[in-house]
Amino acid sequence: MKKGILIVILLVFVVAGFFGLRFYNKYYGNNVEKDGYILISHKAGFNQILDSIAPYIKDKESFEAVAKDKGLNAHFKAGRYHIQSGKGNTDLVNMIKAGNQTPNSFRIGDFGDMYQMIGKVTKKTELDSLHFVSDLHGIAQEKGYKNVEDLKKYFFIDTYNFFWTVSPREFFAKFEDQYNDFWTSERKNKEQQSGLTRDQIYALASIVYKESGGKKDEMKTIAGLYLNRYRKGMKLQSDPTVIYAINKQTNFKESIKRVLYKHLSTPSPYNTYANAGIPPGPICVVDKNSVDAVLNAENNNYIFMCADPARFGYHKFTASAEEHAVNAKAYQDWLNSKNIK
Repeated sequence: MKKGILIVILLVFVVAGFFGLRFYNKYYGNNVEKDGYILISHKAGFNQILDSIAPYIKDKESFEAVAKDKGLNAHFKAGRYHIQSGKGNTDLVNMIKAGNQTPNSFRIGDFGDMYQMIGKVTKKTELDSLHFVSDLHGIAQEKGYKNVEDLKKYFFIDTYNFFWTVSPREFFAKFEDQYNDFWTSERKNKEQQSGLTRDQIYALASIVYKESGGKKDEMKTIAGLYLNRYRKGMKLQSDPTVIYAINKQTNFKESIKRVLYKHLSTPSPYNTYANAGIPPGPICVVDKNSVDAVLNAENNNYIFMCADPARFGYHKFTASAEEHAVNAKAYQDWLNSKNIK
């Protein structure tokens, strides 16, 4: 009798263990075949979620069963989700239901215009570039600007993290906050002392950035040189402004490696060979160092600068027209020797 009871008890434990293990594996056991990311849009249906996650999991049927049991078929949040090895169905379902998505990394570079930037950024967002442009254009008009291009000064070169589902307003808000934080009372005081408007500061900063190639160690020297030209009533004559003028006309499809005499007359308010004064706006997205370089420009007497072929990426500075002519010839000879046209 006792032996029979023990057998029954043992069978109960075996059956309970069997079903318990099945339950555990179904809800909590690792069901990920390989790591990856899935994108779930706001318009997605439950079947689309299943199709998206299927390539990354071992057992689609068990995931579907758990997902339905936990109501994922009725409620989920759009996003970019990281499917990680070791995760069970419950982990995956809870992640999507809670909207615990993984952000994307965006590199904001020295884009010539906002449309270029938006085109690159929206490759990592749910919304397309037309939607982004339209919404940012609305923000620009709310601020009294003409169009989205006038928002360029709010952006700084750097790497940022955003969710795939970021809205244009959420996107801009992050940069507006950064812009407001950057303009401390100290910088505003320097802005007033400079005698320049903020738009002029950003325009000069963009020239400084392009001329320096983003190298911080020459920025203040270059800023001082261009301020000397500006305050003497001279044309700034910056090659990057000519390149920008041409790029704007060709929608940034033409690559200018060498500014030639024929380019100098390109009609554009940004062309500082054709127009005196500071351009009406920045010729690229800038970094914080270039704005600070204008606010803290070096006090020098330089008027001329020329690329130094002996130190790639750097320049020779002088206040002498004769010296500059020698430097310019050396650089032109170097370009010709490299067959750069």
